[in-house]
Amino acid sequence: MVRKMVFVCLVAVLCSVVASGVALADEKIAIIDPQKVLFNHPKFQETQKQIQTMMDKKQQETKMAMEAVKGEDEQRRVFLQKRQEAAIEEQKLMESLFKDIDMAIRVVAQAKGFTLVLDKNQVFFGGADITNDVVLELNKKK
Repeated sequence: MVRKMVFVCLVAVLCSVVASGVALADEKIAIIDPQKVLFNHPKFQETQKQIQTMMDKKQQETKMAMEAVKGEDEQRRVFLQKRQEAAIEEQKLMESLFKDIDMAIRVVAQAKGFTLVLDKNQVFFGGADITNDVVLELNKKK
């Protein structure tokens, strides 16, 4: 789920750059490993613990709510509702990490003169890897 969110964020950034009509041939391109950046965020472990606590709570709520209703359709509706609530809460908890990562990528890219940053896992060849620089930038804000 986390990797999917990181990928979606990076694709959105790429699409906005391409849609703006910027010629890729004139771009100075960097690449990052978004998973490594996320896992090395100073608040990642703490956020994961918060997510796990929230998920445990939602699981208990779901179990109790499903036991309180009769009928398979009603139980399915309750389950889907609780699952959606959990996903929204997880997204809210991760949002600050993604904002920090976005800002760190922008700071490093601008400082090094890069105009485009792509996901390392989506690039076959080329681009300067700034993953470690982004991680260092994130750790400055501890």
